[in-house]
Amino acid sequence: MDLITRIGQHFRDSAQVKLDAIEMLAAPIAEATEAMVGCLINNGKILACGNGGSAGDAQHFAAELVGRFEAERQELAAIALTTDTSIITAIANDYSYKVIFAKQIRALGQPGDVLLAISTSGNSANVIEAIRAAHDNDLRVVALTGKGGGEIGEMLRDGDVHICVPAERTARIQETHLLTIHCLCDGIDCLLLGVEE
Repeated sequence: MDLITRIGQHFRDSAQVKLDAIEMLAAPIAEATEAMVGCLINNGKILACGNGGSAGDAQHFAAELVGRFEAERQELAAIALTTDTSIITAIANDYSYKVIFAKQIRALGQPGDVLLAISTSGNSANVIEAIRAAHDNDLRVVALTGKGGGEIGEMLRDGDVHICVPAERTARIQETHLLTIHCLCDGIDCLLLGVEE
């Protein structure tokens, strides 16, 4: 296969995964959006975490809320738990990498806040610990996963929201996670501002 054909196949595969996921993901994305707006209206905040590409997605999401997505609006409270290298390295060194997010959630999370927990496999140990800490602190969890949801899919509680991409390939799951994040940001703006376009 030549490189041009290979690139074209990536585009087609990515588009197909997204098209196949519409019916399965639209309702949980809408539910997650409503949960996040309810949190923000009640002076809560959204904490986001993940590893690797998912860490980048957590940061992207927080940036869109604190800055803006597509419409000018008031800043919204969101924190990516993936960005403070002093906190992360201290916790990883003194305790374990497994609790780098959980300890931040215990320090910063308040009842009524929302945790956006991102794990392509659904099995990331530190994201699992983050969800446990969120449950302990009465945060609602929105989980972005793939590959059937893994352990995260099994540990979510009533009131949590599971957005599980119906795919196995990591790249396709991550691409759909990014689209989901943009849908969440757009939905938040729509509900807060009445944005129609």
